[in-house]
Amino acid sequence: MSMNSAQIREKFLQFFAERGHERVPSASMIPGNDPTLLFTNAGMVPFKDVFLGTDKRRYTRATSAQRCLRAGGKHNDLENVGYTARHHTFFEMLGNFSFGDYFKREAIQYAWQFLTEELKLPAEKLWVTVFTEDDEAYDIWAKEIGVPEDRISRIGEKDNFWSMGDTGPCGPCSEVFYDHGPEVWGGPPGTPEEDGDRYIEIWNLVFMQYNRQADGTLEPLPDPSIDTGMGLERIAAILQGVHSNYETDTFQALIKAAAQAVGVDDTESKSLRVIADHIRSCSFLIVDGVMPSNEGRGYVLRRIIRRAVRHGHLLGAKQAFFYKLVAELINQMGDAYPELSEKRQIIEDALHREEQQFAKTLERGLTILNEEIAGLEGTVIPGDVVFKLYDTYGFPMDLTADIVREQKLTIDEEGFAQAMAEQRQRAQQSSQFGVDYNSQLKSSQQSEFLGYDSNEGHSTVVELFKNGESVDELAAGDEGIVILSATPFYAESGGQVGDTGRLLLADGEFEVSDTQYIGKAIAHHGKAHGAIKRNDRVEAQVDAQRRDNIRRNHSATHLLHAALRKLLGEHVNQKGSLVEAERMRFDFSHFEPVSKQQIAELERQINAQIRANIELSTQLMNIEDAKQAGAMALFGEKYDDDVRVVRMGDVSMELCGGTHVRATGDIGLFRIINETGIASGVRRIEVVTGAAAVDYTLGQQRLLDQLAAEFKTDHESVPEKVAQLQSRAKELERQKEQLQQKLAQQASGGLINQVTDIGGVKAIVAELEQTDPKALRGLVDDLKNQLGSGVVLLATAQANKVSLIAGVTKDLTKRVKAGDLVNQAANVVGGKGGGRPDMAQAGGSQPEHLSEALATATSWLQNELKS
Repeated sequence: MSMNSAQIREKFLQFFAERGHERVPSASMIPGNDPTLLFTNAGMVPFKDVFLGTDKRRYTRATSAQRCLRAGGKHNDLENVGYTARHHTFFEMLGNFSFGDYFKREAIQYAWQFLTEELKLPAEKLWVTVFTEDDEAYDIWAKEIGVPEDRISRIGEKDNFWSMGDTGPCGPCSEVFYDHGPEVWGGPPGTPEEDGDRYIEIWNLVFMQYNRQADGTLEPLPDPSIDTGMGLERIAAILQGVHSNYETDTFQALIKAAAQAVGVDDTESKSLRVIADHIRSCSFLIVDGVMPSNEGRGYVLRRIIRRAVRHGHLLGAKQAFFYKLVAELINQMGDAYPELSEKRQIIEDALHREEQQFAKTLERGLTILNEEIAGLEGTVIPGDVVFKLYDTYGFPMDLTADIVREQKLTIDEEGFAQAMAEQRQRAQQSSQFGVDYNSQLKSSQQSEFLGYDSNEGHSTVVELFKNGESVDELAAGDEGIVILSATPFYAESGGQVGDTGRLLLADGEFEVSDTQYIGKAIAHHGKAHGAIKRNDRVEAQVDAQRRDNIRRNHSATHLLHAALRKLLGEHVNQKGSLVEAERMRFDFSHFEPVSKQQIAELERQINAQIRANIELSTQLMNIEDAKQAGAMALFGEKYDDDVRVVRMGDVSMELCGGTHVRATGDIGLFRIINETGIASGVRRIEVVTGAAAVDYTLGQQRLLDQLAAEFKTDHESVPEKVAQLQSRAKELERQKEQLQQKLAQQASGGLINQVTDIGGVKAIVAELEQTDPKALRGLVDDLKNQLGSGVVLLATAQANKVSLIAGVTKDLTKRVKAGDLVNQAANVVGGKGGGRPDMAQAGGSQPEHLSEALATATSWLQNELKS
């Protein structure tokens, strides 16, 4: 039965919807509030907390088509993409889930029914595996479904016991394989020939029974559950009668679009497969708020873009092409994922900009790599070369590996890792996502939040913690955690910091220094000034002044977000925020600095909205209804099915669980105190409001008063006075440089008499005292001109700094490189340098070794010029 990918996706979702499953839209590929994962890499990731029992949904059955990515961290298929028939960075996982509802029998029955009745796959073509010890699943397949026992394989833990990661939900699984027939080499699962392509896994049914702890212990989950996953790309290949996923309808359309964009006719190239795969992952990452950068997820995106662009260049692309494929991607997947169409311009702009940026360094980097390959002894590219390409030319290690693999070469990964360890860890720091999911405290309590309407409230102590252990009492002087049945204290989330305050006891108080979530429980961290026990009644009092300052700053983030989108464009999306009592900061996607004029306009617009005293309204809505109404969901946030919508008239409408002012007038005053870039394509604005904004403004006024007094002028004339001083300073600097150049030229007259003959080459190696380092370059040029053909190395020392510069005339650069010469000296004085073959500079911090450094460089030069 032949169906296109869109029809298969819809048929799957509809099948399970008709059987009581909630159709859940695909979640972001950025896991919400999950520190253990770099990307969503499986269909069950959005339901992880549900399996753990820490998140309750209104449904117990669900089905989804989840977009997934495996291109970073532990789960990484990037290097295989383009070289195999079924590896992808981006893929869609079709899944059905049960949260304590049905279990093995129903899951197996549903899978068999869908495959054989809905998709009409021949039963004799299907092969099944079960976990070695799972007799229950084996009997269901053999005795109830009727799969012949010679087509059921018992497989060990490595392949048939599924885990999300080193910790977390897990359980035995049962896989369904499709037999492509004897004309394709390979054996059934569990045989020595299982790595062949005859038997292909199409569906994995995970029987989620346990939660694996960091020590390996398997704790039974509260309710045994079901997690299944069937790759849309794999099942599409089978139904469309092709063996490779890249021959399916979606990929064929993208491959043809890629061929047209780069100007080739042959659509069988593996480079086109790489490009077709990568346009999906890159576009959906940008949809989910990731932008190319040098760190974390943004660097993974940059790696994928650059890999695609490099394969385009292999095919002969001369101009930017990658961004042009977004249109065809929308044709293929826009109906299922309308966010592609909504953010088309943002996607295209980000891809185009990154491609242009990479094009500037690609040619030079390839030249360096080809030079290294030409002079290579053996088949391994040294790690320091790989690192140089990475650090200087933006070549990720796997891109270099991808290039040299085509010439049957490999790279020195250990050497590269050692070079990386010597400088700041960039995006390779995936270990930061390896936090033990179970290392945090756990509580089965669920606190009611009272803080939207009041800063105070009476409540009951339901749980206490001391030193990470649940206790019945905290004594006076103890530090610990108090959990109440209901509380006005806001727990840190959504960028807003936790509240502080106090819990009044019958005899004393508990001083709250921070408020955090433990599961669904609101945890008050602090110190007891008087004994506090379970079931005690307390009066909770939030620090009202601090809370009011936090409210002002939080509401200001909403006004700022709306104003930025209006002023800069709808590509602006929140990338993070920190809302404190003293100030707030707001990170957003934008590719250039916000100008002083734009900063002023933002302040003007937002303060006008504050003066308008717009009333805030809040409403609980279903998340899909809220999005349809136009409410903005914030990047990286994880939302429940029912969400709180905060509206500020016609200015702003966002999903937000934080605390806010009653009307914009309560913010008082809004001032931007700083704007800067924090990553490629990400800017940060820092803001103060209310009394802090007044203090900031008065501080600026005092500074202006001081400047006016110093210049003996009025406020309006201060800029003119500063400009005059700057002009005068530049003129004096120009005169100084002219004098230094004259002195240097005079010195060159003496240096030309210090020429020595080294291997038939004229050379000058000299130290100049009391010479400005800036003058050395002109002096070297002058000496090279006088020599006609020769080598020059000059040095000067000032305080604890050494400056070195080497020059080589063009006719000698094949025998001596200026960079090699200057580094011979630089290594001795504790420095390093670089530059062109004919001119290179270096610095150092050990002037006491300068004489030795020049002698070392001279000796090296003698050896180089022997021939």
